[in-house]
Amino acid sequence: MPEGPAAAAGAQPVVVGDPAQLRAITHTWRCQGARIGLVPTMGAIHEGHLSLVAAARGQCQKVIVSTFVNPLQFGPGEDFTRYPRRPDQDRELLRRAGVDAIYAPSQDSLYPPSFATKVTVDMEGLSRFEGAARPGHFQGVATVVAKLFGAVGPCLAFFGEKDAQQVALVRRLAADLDQGVEVHECPTVREADGLAMSSRNEYLGEEARRSAVGLSGWLRLAQQLFRGGERRATAYRKLAEATVARDPGVTLEYADVVDPSDFSAIDTVDQGSRLLIAARVGGVRLIDTALLGSASLD
Repeated sequence: MPEGPAAAAGAQPVVVGDPAQLRAITHTWRCQGARIGLVPTMGAIHEGHLSLVAAARGQCQKVIVSTFVNPLQFGPGEDFTRYPRRPDQDRELLRRAGVDAIYAPSQDSLYPPSFATKVTVDMEGLSRFEGAARPGHFQGVATVVAKLFGAVGPCLAFFGEKDAQQVALVRRLAADLDQGVEVHECPTVREADGLAMSSRNEYLGEEARRSAVGLSGWLRLAQQLFRGGERRATAYRKLAEATVARDPGVTLEYADVVDPSDFSAIDTVDQGSRLLIAARVGGVRLIDTALLGSASLD
């Protein structure tokens, strides 16, 4: 198959629910010389997801998007049952985006009664922040990603920067298990007011929506602080407490600046140190991130 992007937008993607059927399809594509790109999602497709599809189409001849809402990465009391599900709308958006296949397995297809394997990535940085806030979450992510890689056999996989710890986990999983998958981290896509796009944003009421902008607001203020010469990590934590946490509609879970390679604590920040923030806004849990010194929020 000649070099070039995936099929032009408009063709109807094939919808696959069975992993064996998907493996047969992708085997044929590989035999034809196609480079296969995977965009894992949990459906409720938005512009952030579509930016990943566009990145995949630019580098691959065939693009698959998974839309499985993975129960293993939701903890007790989280929003698994009410997580947005709109398969018809997703399929239309993905058709317009030029996706070749949509992988939409049932829960029983991925996790039959005999299912007995859980995948764990033993990486110290994963025990902090999202790992501490959501016990078991990363094991659920690692398990479903391993299954997606096994069913698709992609050459490249595309993830959003907003889930920075998740990207680190997937990179380690792909390397340690010799998956042969090149993991690409794509920039966070934001609303006009700076709020990072997320399927959970639709839970936000009008007042909470205004408060939610405070997360990206802290990232922007932190960039200004850095450009002004501040290098003490404590100053960035205090900035979050003095700005985001003052909003009565926001419950701050964490706001920190870390080593981007392993999410370890640092005392002195530098160009490329990673800002991380998580908060509950109107009862909705949101996260955001950026690298210090980047122009992503300008």
